[in-house]
Amino acid sequence: MKIIRRILLVLIVFAALITGASALVITHENEYSLVRQFGKIDHVVSNAGISFKLPFIQSVDQLPKQTLLYDLSPSDVITSDKKTMICDSYILWHITDPLKFAQTLNCSITNAESRLDAIVYNSTKNVISSTSQDDVISGRNGALSQAVIANIGASLDQYGIELLAFETKKLDLPSDNKAAVYERMISERDNIAATYTAEGSSEAQMIRNSTDKEVTVMLSEAEKQAEILIAEGEAEYMRILSEAYADPSRQEFYSFVRSLDALKASMKGGNKTVILSPDSPIAQIFYGN
Repeated sequence: MKIIRRILLVLIVFAALITGASALVITHENEYSLVRQFGKIDHVVSNAGISFKLPFIQSVDQLPKQTLLYDLSPSDVITSDKKTMICDSYILWHITDPLKFAQTLNCSITNAESRLDAIVYNSTKNVISSTSQDDVISGRNGALSQAVIANIGASLDQYGIELLAFETKKLDLPSDNKAAVYERMISERDNIAATYTAEGSSEAQMIRNSTDKEVTVMLSEAEKQAEILIAEGEAEYMRILSEAYADPSRQEFYSFVRSLDALKASMKGGNKTVILSPDSPIAQIFYGN
């Protein structure tokens, strides 16, 4: 009897432990706990800690609370100017309403990612199809992501999901028409460069013409001033000579100097002999007359 009682006691304790363990609900910081009863969700535990449920009657599902990353498959999209591009992107999302999530997606992260894939792809296709290729490329600084998120709007609320971010890892051209697009881009850049060069050459010619005109005016003015100064100098020279010759005390000296200058000017070549007539003004100098 004692042995049977001990066995029964052990079984009771063991059953109590199992029952107690099945009644515990342990919720971590990064998860939600969904308590089900007969397949239906009875309540949701959002706060971390230990709570209780009915053993063997209620069950628990856990859902992640942290931000999740989903890498979308690369897909072809067509711009408004009928250019095909390859979009490779990813999204960041999290569960905001675990009850809605469980009711619509059956507590399946895989189901959620499948739904996100379709919604985000359709939104990306709609946004890019209404945008030119140049605007799509220039919108990689954030404008494209904002447009895609705005296009999705509140459509994910019905699943208890919030889309936090949409980012493009690569937005490229298909391999078969990259070369043609690059050639077109190079041609456009060459045309722009040629336009800038022509405008620069025209501006440079205008500057050169203006400068040449200014230089011509300055030279003309300088030559005019030089002629005036020369004329003034000659007039002053003649005035000084006139005053010198008008002075009787100096007239004889200046006549002598001018005669010597005339004699010097006449002595050219190797022969230094000068023949003068007696009545020559130069001869008169040497005669003392």
